[in-house]
Amino acid sequence: MRRMSRRGFAAAAAVGLSGLVTAGLAVAAELSGGDGGGGGGESDDRGRRDPAGALRGMWVSTVANRDWPSKPGLTAAQQRSELLAHLDTAVKRRLNAVIFQVRPTADALWPSPHEPWAQYLTGVQGKDPGWDPLGTAVEEAHARKLELHAWFNPYRIANHTDPKKLVASHPARTHPEWVVPYGGKLYYNPGLPEVRAFVQDAMLDAVQKYAVDAVHWDDYFYPYPVAGKAFDDDAAYAAHGGKFTDRAAWRRDNIDRLVKETAARIKKIRPGTKFGISPFGVWRNAATDPLGSDTRAGVETYDDLHADTRKWVRENWIDYICPQLYWSAQPLDQDVPANYAVLLPWWAEVARGSGTQLYIGEALYKAGDPAQPAAWQDPAELSKHLTLAKKHPEVRGHVFFAAKEVKVDRIGAMARVVADHYQGLARTPRPF
Repeated sequence: MRRMSRRGFAAAAAVGLSGLVTAGLAVAAELSGGDGGGGGGESDDRGRRDPAGALRGMWVSTVANRDWPSKPGLTAAQQRSELLAHLDTAVKRRLNAVIFQVRPTADALWPSPHEPWAQYLTGVQGKDPGWDPLGTAVEEAHARKLELHAWFNPYRIANHTDPKKLVASHPARTHPEWVVPYGGKLYYNPGLPEVRAFVQDAMLDAVQKYAVDAVHWDDYFYPYPVAGKAFDDDAAYAAHGGKFTDRAAWRRDNIDRLVKETAARIKKIRPGTKFGISPFGVWRNAATDPLGSDTRAGVETYDDLHADTRKWVRENWIDYICPQLYWSAQPLDQDVPANYAVLLPWWAEVARGSGTQLYIGEALYKAGDPAQPAAWQDPAELSKHLTLAKKHPEVRGHVFFAAKEVKVDRIGAMARVVADHYQGLARTPRPF
């Protein structure tokens, strides 16, 4: 996700987005009054109280050793110690859920019969690290009264295009017909039914083995568009396109099938385990679709990633949606393609009456980053987000990207959130 930082790849998608968002200046003016800060704050205690059972989460990203482990090749004891430290940080920050990336690039952070051990553990793909990170994470998170959401990336294979760099037994090498190189990376082809079945089997092996509280996906479905490049699924479309005369509609149907089938299989394998998705924050711009948000984002999940995120919520296919609203809520100008204060009520309206819980993905990684606009140099920016969210009862929690920033807290933005909004001890998120 937008990471080259986490969302390290999706952030790249946001680079260069431009345009003007027409948006709630009244809301922005209200927020600029600083009512989320400690010191002033809301005099009514009800406004400061976290909703009963609201989710307070953080992502722990493992791709490219973003959050954990700090580098490949640590001993099993060192890796375990670092992982437990992240769980302890979550408790210290009064959180109640950790979203742990366990399948970053068509690999595994548990002993999987389908895919190799992730190279981010030992530095060598397929090498046994000598312990079970996912099993340990589930056990230790639950011991701390934290939920453990297992985070999977369905289709990303590698952040390069050379299959020979993959371990010889990798399914992408034994089934080269499944693979599409695109934009400097390798992906499984979502248009192949056999791929859809395989990635489900690979992910759900973890659900079968461990008492994970949720299956979690982020924003990668079809890859983010790369200028001048085409995703080569011609053969798959010819073989499986069937009635679809519009390839984009066929691609969306492929992702819809993955979502629906996975949801059904989770309920069959481990009833009570939730299924949540954290998409890029813009479904469609209003200029594209009157049902869309009043934004000018250069990426729209419906059209570019072929992910109809709004439909999944309205049809109640998933248990929760956690859109990545990685924009500030400050007054708008021509340089911002979207705005937190615009997208928050849009998503609240989408979730209203659907039965799908709404959590909000928060860009803690931007707080204090000197490369970010002035709004992100304000330690109170994220606290203001949570203050705004309290006006929308559909919002049932927030998730912070990511663990490294939750710990380091560059300018005290996370501490401000805790002081202003997480005064009480975290309770287990309310059952679905």
